[in-house]
Amino acid sequence: MMENAVWIYAENEEAVISDVSLELLGKGRELADRLDTELVAFMIGDGIAGLADELIAHGADKVYVAEHPKLRYYLTLPYSRIALELIKEHQPGILLIGATNKGRDLAPRIASHMRTGLTADCTDLQIGNYKFGKKIWKDVLLQVRPAFGGNVIATIATPQTRPQMATVREGVIRRPDPDQSRRGEIILLNPDVTDEDLILDIVERVRAEKKVNLKSARIIVAGGMGVGSRENFEIIHELARTLGGEVGASRAAIDAGFIGHEYQIGQTGVTVRPNLYVACGISGAIQHRAGMQESQRIIAINTDPNAPIFSVAHYGIVGDLHEVIPKMIKAHKEKA
Repeated sequence: MMENAVWIYAENEEAVISDVSLELLGKGRELADRLDTELVAFMIGDGIAGLADELIAHGADKVYVAEHPKLRYYLTLPYSRIALELIKEHQPGILLIGATNKGRDLAPRIASHMRTGLTADCTDLQIGNYKFGKKIWKDVLLQVRPAFGGNVIATIATPQTRPQMATVREGVIRRPDPDQSRRGEIILLNPDVTDEDLILDIVERVRAEKKVNLKSARIIVAGGMGVGSRENFEIIHELARTLGGEVGASRAAIDAGFIGHEYQIGQTGVTVRPNLYVACGISGAIQHRAGMQESQRIIAINTDPNAPIFSVAHYGIVGDLHEVIPKMIKAHKEKA
């Protein structure tokens, strides 16, 4: 095992690796190359050994697989114990975990036991130097996240403790393309699961399918406070239907009751990277821009020529969305 390795917790369910874990492998590969070290992934579950090749294809050099029939579903005690045993044995320099419900449960338990810091909900990770007073630490993990309600972008470092830990939101890092020619090492583990690990049991699992899949949408039409009302939001739905896209919204529109929270895009919602993003009546606060500014093409419609949304837009239309959108719909239908 190389020193100061970068480790990723590969979350999985029903023999499917989570999207955020694959995204983290891309960033982890970048960090590991910068540090000239290994990228290691570890999985916990049942019947998951076949997923190791996918992790290697996405950038891992080595994969630890801990399998046991009683680990099929996430349980806090055995999962955190197994993770800690691995981390204490191999002493990684960096540990990255997805900021999912499971990741938000697992990561702080690991950080507490290891007496190290943890930066939650990061939007970027870099390797660089960190200075405090007269002391400089070289090649530490710089953990970037919005702070103070998104009004400040903070860079956080934990230079004196290991592992350096961060949870990262889904969608903020571009997922790498798999390279099936990559080769790596797979280590199969046979963890013990004790009665103490199972003092809590899963009585019932309830899964609800998402009504909206914004993360994988190629086209998104998003509305903000400028739409004016829940009734007026129908024009956003109409444009989305015309373009073959999904509907999204800013937090302000959701707080105003114009549309449900599952449509929220931004720092406290979903991060998206569609081919086309149409922002309608959205002023473009930093919290919203953090969730959509990586879109390939952004069209912004706003009556305020100084609206912050225009700073990230590729095309800006200064005008009333209730006049502009019907013209867009008409033009698209005529072209079709």
